[in-house]
Amino acid sequence: MERSAVAPLVEMSHITKTFGSVIALSDVSMAVSAGEVMCLLGDNGAGKSTLIKILSGVYRTTEGEIRIAGQLVSFASPRDAQRCGIATVHQNLSILPLMSVTRNFFLGRESSRGWGPFKSFDLRGCDRIVRQEMSRMGIDIRDPHQAVGTMSGGERQCVAIARAIYFGAKILILDEPTAALGVKQAGTVLRYIHQARARGLAVILITHNIYHAFPVGDAFTILKRGRSYGTFAKGEVTREQVLSMMAGAEELEELEAEIKEAARPVSVLG
Repeated sequence: MERSAVAPLVEMSHITKTFGSVIALSDVSMAVSAGEVMCLLGDNGAGKSTLIKILSGVYRTTEGEIRIAGQLVSFASPRDAQRCGIATVHQNLSILPLMSVTRNFFLGRESSRGWGPFKSFDLRGCDRIVRQEMSRMGIDIRDPHQAVGTMSGGERQCVAIARAIYFGAKILILDEPTAALGVKQAGTVLRYIHQARARGLAVILITHNIYHAFPVGDAFTILKRGRSYGTFAKGEVTREQVLSMMAGAEELEELEAEIKEAARPVSVLG
């Protein structure tokens, strides 16, 4: 089914954001459907983080609209966005390395049993949920009581993503999840993103690494200096074309000309 035939779960229309006289975003639009991975691409300073902070309730738009499942929304805080099913997993994870996988998974949302003064943390039940949720994404937790700090970077990312999904995320924003990971660890996270899509989530993957984005992405929105080149379905562009738009073909041509000029031999008059 073509993207245009699927009603978007989240739609950002003509978003503009200014900070005083600085225009961070200008007339940017993006739509993501359930079961789709949208890759938000661009170099540093392109406006990716600003756009996502607007969607996650950190910033308010200067102009433009946000619709969730067709309903116009306005977020005054990140909590408002969370109530609409938007969860953000940042590059710097909100995970305590000395605490166990289970304790981190349920941090701030502890499940209890008993009543009144006899309530206690249901550790056994939470262990079972952690094993189950991680197993659904293809990761076998050796021991839910192991410290998160002993896990690989990719596994820690997956714990954070699984936690967001379990607690009701419908729109999952992943902010540079593979930036600090090696090849094998990045592969683990990318497989997990594919699994999240299969569970019907709308996934927004923010990255400047086209080699990580292209295998899992269904569509690509490309930003440069606060403006959008547009959104392209995977079948419409090649990886090299996306990379060229991200870097800016004109700048690359100018750089190539400068390098050739600098490499020309200098004649010496005797």
